[in-house]
Order: sequence, then structure tokens, then C-alpha cells
Amino acid sequence: MKMFAKAALLALAGLLSAAPAFAQQAEKPKLTLGVGGKPLLYYLPLTIAERNGYFKEQGLDVTINDFGGGAKSLQALIGGSIDVVTGAYEHTIRMQAKGQDIVSVIELGRYPGIVLVVAKDKAEKYKAIKDLKGAKIGVTAPGSSTNFFVNFLLAKNGLKPDDVAFVGVGGGASAVAQMKRGEIDAMSNLDPVITKLQSDGDVVVLADSRTKAGNDEIFGGQNPAAVLYMKTDFVKENPVTTQKLTNAFYKALQWLKTATPEDVAKVVPEDYLLGDRDLYIAAVKASKPTYSLDGVIPESGMKNALGMLVEFDPELKAAKIDLPKTFDGSFVKKAAETVK
Repeated sequence: MKMFAKAALLALAGLLSAAPAFAQQAEKPKLTLGVGGKPLLYYLPLTIAERNGYFKEQGLDVTINDFGGGAKSLQALIGGSIDVVTGAYEHTIRMQAKGQDIVSVIELGRYPGIVLVVAKDKAEKYKAIKDLKGAKIGVTAPGSSTNFFVNFLLAKNGLKPDDVAFVGVGGGASAVAQMKRGEIDAMSNLDPVITKLQSDGDVVVLADSRTKAGNDEIFGGQNPAAVLYMKTDFVKENPVTTQKLTNAFYKALQWLKTATPEDVAKVVPEDYLLGDRDLYIAAVKASKPTYSLDGVIPESGMKNALGMLVEFDPELKAAKIDLPKTFDGSFVKKAAETVK
């Protein structure tokens, strides 16, 4: 009888180990996620996963901490005050160069969606990127992807990051206000901020990464944007939790594939609309091509991201980066097989 009971327990253990992640208990059902500017359309998959209840479906209780920019989310992750981050893929590369093991598990954006604009009343002075020397340029936060984007464009045009002055303006109404008040000459930001400024006639576009054509012109192809990343140790210690998080984000991407801009406007919080629903819908339409279709970062995308960083970062020029270590595609592969 004892042998039968033991055999039954072993069989049960085998079944549990083979069970899909959504049927297993998360090692860390309560966790904290960092993001830098949640209302930005760059992070729309996160808001969809949250508002549509996809985290709860996976048995997760996710507290979202919204920081002023992606660099601050990264600092919080390294410091241990948050568990995971929805942020720019480039951070996984930069941290590897600094000896920190950070890995992404699902791509949320296949194009950055970042746009560099100049104030309309200063467009004669700053006709092209090469003319920006001495300009005061707003970014969501110094050290964030919006900052990297400008650094890359400056390098391509014979300028250095210290040829301009960067100012952190955030990613919401404050960014719009600072541009309208003339406190900055140019700005690198995302929708809905950019569409708001464009529709009001306040800015002229110098570089736009919201479309395939724009990415081909700027980067020579696809350049991964927002991802879900975390410390490699977290993945090893919490594989079921990592899978459940990936499942939730994968479902958000699938929802976005068929959702209309009007559908999106109904789901997001009212304050994300910047007081103008029609404008927000236009911004979603402009940013729709940026979202990942399958959650997988292609090898060419990884290489483009590294190439961008190497262009202006001396530390990365000297570093040996193992790109496959920056993205673990096994979780999104399982999500594609199980998430309906």
C-alpha cells in the first residue's frame, strides 16, 4: 500500500511538473513592475494587460510603479526596489557591458516610436539634426531611450551628446507644456505627446521612428523598443512567474492586433487622453505599427540596437556583448502555444 501511495505521489509530481505554467502556482504572485512614463503609447501593452485583467487571469497581483523615465526604472531594478521592468531593450545591452545580467523575455515594440521635433518658431535655426549644436533638447529622462535616440542621431550627423543640453521633461502634459512655453528648443518624445504638439502646429519633425520607412531610414531596419526585462537571477528563481507575466503581455499584444484606436481609447484611463479623445485616437493610429506582432526580437533587431548604442557610447565600443543573452525567447514561445 505504501509503495502504491509513493508511486501515486511520484506520478502526481510528474504531472505537475509537466503542466502548463498557467496551471502552476507562481513563485512570486505579488510583485512590483517599474515603468518610465506609463501613459506613453510606447508602454500601451502594459496598460492593456493591466486594464483588461490579464495579470489577474494569470494569478498575479502586479503593483506598477511609474517613474519619470526608463533610466529611473532601471535604477530601481538594479537597486532591488522593484522586480521587473517594462522598458527599452537597449538597457539589457548597456547593463551587460557594466557586468549586470539583465534579460528581456518578450518584445512589446518592434519600432521605438520616438520622434525628434523642433519648436516651429525655431525651425529656421534648426533646419536639420546637424544644426542642433547648442540646442536645449527635452527627453523623457536623461539616460532613457528618448535620450539614446537623440545621441545616435547626433553622432550620425557629426555631433556629440555634450554639444547639446538635455532636459528631463517626462512623457505627459508637462512635456507638452514645456515645449509650448518655449522652455526647450527641441524634444525627443513619444505619442500622445508628439501627436498633440503636431496637431496644435507647435513643432516640426526632424526624425520619426513610428513607421517601417522611418526605421529603415534611421536604423537601417527594425530596432526593438519596449520589452519586459528583469535580472537573470529572477528568471532562474521564478520561472513560472516569468511565464505568467509573459503570457499576460502576449495576450495584450494579440488584443492590440485587432483592436481599433477607438477600442484602445475606451480601455485606457481618462487622463491618458490629455483632454482630447480624438487626438488620442489619432496618436494611437500613428503608433499602431510600432507594436510587436509576435513578441520575438529578431537577431537583426538586436544587432541594430547594438549598432545604435556603439555609435555614441565609447564604453560599448570596447565591450564584447553576447546578444543572445539579452533575450530569452523560450517564454514567449510557450505563450504562443498556450495563450488564447
